[in-house]
Amino acid sequence: MLGECHAHVIMDGVNYKNAVALHKNGVCEEAVRKNLKAYQDAGITFVRDGGDAHGASALAKELAGEYGIDYRTPLFAIHKRGHYGGIVGLPYDNRQEYRDLVRKAKEEGADFIKIMISGLLDFAHAGTLTEEGLTEEEIQYMIGTAHDAGMAVMAHCNGDETCRYAIRAEADSLEHGAFMEDETLLMLSESRTVWIPTFSPIGNLLGCGRFPDEEIKKNLDGQMRRVRKAAELGACIGLGSDAGAYLVPHGKGTADEHAYLRRAGVPDGLLHEAEEQIRLRFKRP
Repeated sequence: MLGECHAHVIMDGVNYKNAVALHKNGVCEEAVRKNLKAYQDAGITFVRDGGDAHGASALAKELAGEYGIDYRTPLFAIHKRGHYGGIVGLPYDNRQEYRDLVRKAKEEGADFIKIMISGLLDFAHAGTLTEEGLTEEEIQYMIGTAHDAGMAVMAHCNGDETCRYAIRAEADSLEHGAFMEDETLLMLSESRTVWIPTFSPIGNLLGCGRFPDEEIKKNLDGQMRRVRKAAELGACIGLGSDAGAYLVPHGKGTADEHAYLRRAGVPDGLLHEAEEQIRLRFKRP
């Protein structure tokens, strides 16, 4: 059974604000257990979380053994203040503050470092992002600092240029990775970076009425083409659904993602290989 390589236990797949509000006075154990049970019921025994600012993923890691789950977490994601990322983590203003957050994560038991280096897809306008990514110099510094601390790096990243910077800086995994062009896909295939393309937060929006279906389909079809090309080139592609995101329920989201990856022509053997790399690298040093 394939594992889930990109989840957010703090989210519920329905309403992010309501889900987070459950933890405003301390982590809600009932909510965390509910999501762990969903994975157990789905037969999923490996989960890599993307972090949160309230301690939900930390508690999930403590409890996961009761559900037969190997749970990995960065505790919180790290983002540059004023840029996307507050939804899942803590901000920094300068390099010293970034180093301090890397140290904090490591000292508090994080399995790896999660960084946010670009915006999100604009679901209403295909082919665009909510904001551009960070500079190559800053991305290199962030990834290099985490590696120097002995920590693997999970990089939230979209946009061809920003993805190229992250791959060049040897990010251990690239999350989402929208809009990569052929040259960048070739670079990816020649690197050690695992790509987690997260189809479900795009495809599961079809028919919901929240965004124009024609725009969603353009983004979905584009990601399908890029993943198919990357698989043909021999890139390491893994299964992560962004579980907890809108319309991506814990447990079911993993099955949805598997179906999308199959449509994109990614064989299970490649997915198992990618998961093995995630399990090997994304653990306490």
